[in-house]
Amino acid sequence: METEVRIRAFRATDDKETCIKFVLGHQKVLENHGIQKVTSSTNAWIDSPSVIVIVVESLDRQKLYGGARIHIANGIDPLPLETATGDMDPKIYDYIKHYSKTGTAELCGLWNSIEVAGLGIGSYFPSRASIVILNQLGLGSLFSLCSPVTLRFNQWIGARVFTEVGNQGTFYYPKIDLLATIIFLEDPLTLNKAHPRERVKMFWMRENLSNVHEEKSPFKNITVKVHYELEVKGIKQNEFNVV
Repeated sequence: METEVRIRAFRATDDKETCIKFVLGHQKVLENHGIQKVTSSTNAWIDSPSVIVIVVESLDRQKLYGGARIHIANGIDPLPLETATGDMDPKIYDYIKHYSKTGTAELCGLWNSIEVAGLGIGSYFPSRASIVILNQLGLGSLFSLCSPVTLRFNQWIGARVFTEVGNQGTFYYPKIDLLATIIFLEDPLTLNKAHPRERVKMFWMRENLSNVHEEKSPFKNITVKVHYELEVKGIKQNEFNVV
């Protein structure tokens, strides 16, 4: 079991080798859960400058334990959740278009390998890291399509269920016997709806993008040493605001 890792953020086009490792690791996890193909999943994101990748990796960068992606709405490519749920509720298109005016994105592709299952390394900590870097990206909101397992810690970090679409925010996805919920973070700068402990932590991380911190697993009585590298290089001011 790995108890010392790095969590690193970068633009997809800046590290294609790691992106390929991400694809292979995520695919293996989905197959282990009996999911052969996710309708909203393609590998075209590897070549998109509008995708930010967050990975959990070994300190020598040779092994990936998990990660997530932030797909930023660019007015051209649909977000994965639009592809996933648009046929079931077309209202999602109008909401994404509306929030794109002040910059919006989707946190997606969240996965972790069996080596770190239950530690929070591949799910909880990367989700928190994604919120930490939103101010660098100039985004005004963030969507995510999450499983029942990950719903609770998305609420810890300030998101709410987006009841405006689907069945009070829920859909059967990626297959008929699995339930997914769209959640929405509408105040990424102030984080007023986050748990006070999490809010303090995320503001501290924004001021200390490169740090080494002892993290206690929220699910097990285990401490993990995490090396954070959360500065995203080359982001221009207002780069992702869609007019």
